[in-house]
Amino acid sequence: MTYPSLDTSEFVLKGDWVQEGLDIVADETACRIGYLTRNILVKVAVDFSGWATLYRDATDGRYWELTYPDSYEHGGGAPMLACLEIEEIKLRYVID
Repeated sequence: MTYPSLDTSEFVLKGDWVQEGLDIVADETACRIGYLTRNILVKVAVDFSGWATLYRDATDGRYWELTYPDSYEHGGGAPMLACLEIEEIKLRYVID
């Protein structure tokens, strides 16, 4: 399945887990985040903890950070993509 690329009006995508029958599955936003990080965005760096990954959108040059803000949940929680400013990136990542 394909999903739309990131729009310039988007700044945060937060996925969630939803119950389908007896199963807990990724919602549409979490699936889109997975698609974007596998097919559209370019991996740039991983933070010192290994839990946050920085990506760049080659289309518009914006940087996106993939995190798992509800890490206490089973499997590390649902993913979140947030657009970062260069000042934030310099504080969190080592980039060449």
